[in-house]
Amino acid sequence: QVQLQESGGGLVQAGGSLRLSCAASGHTFNNHAGAWFRRAPGTEREFVAAISWSGGLSNYADSVEGRFAISRDKSAKTVSLQVNSLKLEDTAVYYCAEMRINSVNPVRYPWDYWGQGTQVTVSS
Repeated sequence: QVQLQESGGGLVQAGGSLRLSCAASGHTFNNHAGAWFRRAPGTEREFVAAISWSGGLSNYADSVEGRFAISRDKSAKTVSLQVNSLKLEDTAVYYCAEMRINSVNPVRYPWDYWGQGTQVTVSS
């Protein structure tokens, strides 16, 4: 069973940056995709970014394109999200996910594993 653990969240002023990390443990699959989603208070969970197994393909939500960057380190079994130029509306709980299909399409296939989430709060 794969377990995912996020870290790196916190309180940051608007315009600031954070680096979120997601560490995988347990039985891990090769050739799977990783992603980040978020849920703001009172809203549905939304897609943020996804990355292929090789790291050569990525996909971003329009709202974060150009500000966020997803990456992975296969040897360390981590998927990271660099979040820059943070806005108040980026405040949310951020979740990492893994899928046993190597696709960066966030809705075509179900995401198999989820972390517990890490809180990002952006203040003015």
